Amino acid sequence: MTAGGSTGVAAKPLTRSMRRAGNLLITISAITPAASVFIMGQQVVQQAGTGAILCFIGAGLLALATAYVYAELSSAIPLTGAEYSMLGHAMGPSSGFMMLGLNLFGGSASLAVLALGLADYLGVVFPGVPAVPVALGVTLATTLITILNIRVNAKITGAFLLVELAALGVMTGLGLLHPKNPILDLTIHPVLAHAGVLTHVSLGEIGLGMAAAIYAFNGYGGAVSFGEEMYEARTNMAWVIFASLAVAALAEFIPIVAALAGAPDLKAMLSADQPFPAFLLATGGMFVDKAVSLGLVIATINAMIAIGLVNARYLFCSGRDRVWHRALNGALVQVHGRFDSPWVATLVAGVTGVAACFVPFNFLLVATGASVVVMYLLLCVAALVGRATGRTAHAAYRMPLFPLAPILGLIALCFVVYTSLLTDDGRLSLEVNAGAIVLSFIYYRLVLARRGAWVLRGPEDS
Repeated sequence: MTAGGSTGVAAKPLTRSMRRAGNLLITISAITPAASVFIMGQQVVQQAGTGAILCFIGAGLLALATAYVYAELSSAIPLTGAEYSMLGHAMGPSSGFMMLGLNLFGGSASLAVLALGLADYLGVVFPGVPAVPVALGVTLATTLITILNIRVNAKITGAFLLVELAALGVMTGLGLLHPKNPILDLTIHPVLAHAGVLTHVSLGEIGLGMAAAIYAFNGYGGAVSFGEEMYEARTNMAWVIFASLAVAALAEFIPIVAALAGAPDLKAMLSADQPFPAFLLATGGMFVDKAVSLGLVIATINAMIAIGLVNARYLFCSGRDRVWHRALNGALVQVHGRFDSPWVATLVAGVTGVAACFVPFNFLLVATGASVVVMYLLLCVAALVGRATGRTAHAAYRMPLFPLAPILGLIALCFVVYTSLLTDDGRLSLEVNAGAIVLSFIYYRLVLARRGAWVLRGPEDS
């Protein structure tokens, strides 16, 4: 039945102990609205200026189409391997393993982006803090927290989530109470600061910014990573996905528009190394800037906890599917006796995140942008293939007006890929992610395929 032989250790199933509200709190925390605004959203503003409004509108519409895809696939295949399990079951094991490579690469890079970005906002409160040591310490600390029971993590992330939403509320209020720039004009005639001069935004800059905006909304699909730990996952998964996307979309889009509309000096804001802290300092003063920055530190830690939970479950599922060497497979499927968590997989995910902190921050930012675009492309194809072959016919949720959502998603994603190819950073991002897919496929052909038919497993196979 199996390709890799026995691991020598039975894979204990994860315990179902969480309802959809708990999954919702963790999923929104993984999207991390505040960190998405102040790290990825800020990158969008730097790349596309006030065109960020168009970028986030386009990314939001694409996210809705992709949410329909996620909802159907996850209700059919609610496994903790998430995207790689869904793609593997819908399109075959080679496609699933290529997605696993993309998941592992993107997960580690995401953790490092948040950890390194945290130092910028901690530096507002405590000037001069070194980025890499702070990133390493926070990554290790959040890894230890993610070993705890999933219900405990849901409560922790829920409490932290309130703090980050409050920080975004302050930014929204400062912008909307004293608007200086017409929102319609910012949207129809987007401008970008080049060498201290406001210029029109190009199509390539919109495309590059939209790739980052897509990444800022990303995370709602992470709900399926906890499908084996949630009651009635097949029927509840769609609700969690759509609810988390709705909260994230409002919590990210409104503050960004508010900041652009309320900037006293738009050129100065767009020219700043950190546009949003510059806006807070100009409109709220030093105290508000420090208070919001402290809230962002908490939000970033919250996101790292949630993403660490997701990354650990990718590794747990890969061990159960016997992807690696027999000894490593046996370790990755170990479930903690008290916390019911995949504790070894959690530690390994933390170590990969620590290693990624030594990669240059700008490279990580660029690389992570396209990883989500490529992942969504593959999932849209999987939704079409799953319907055509009947492999997802048992899904508890069926998207309306099929195949409208996946086809519109593919069209929009192809546009993002095309416009990304027009810029150096966009090309680099696509090349890096293509490299991760190619290496994964080579490993599959040279290792897994030679063992025989690779079987993707669920908890009932453990």
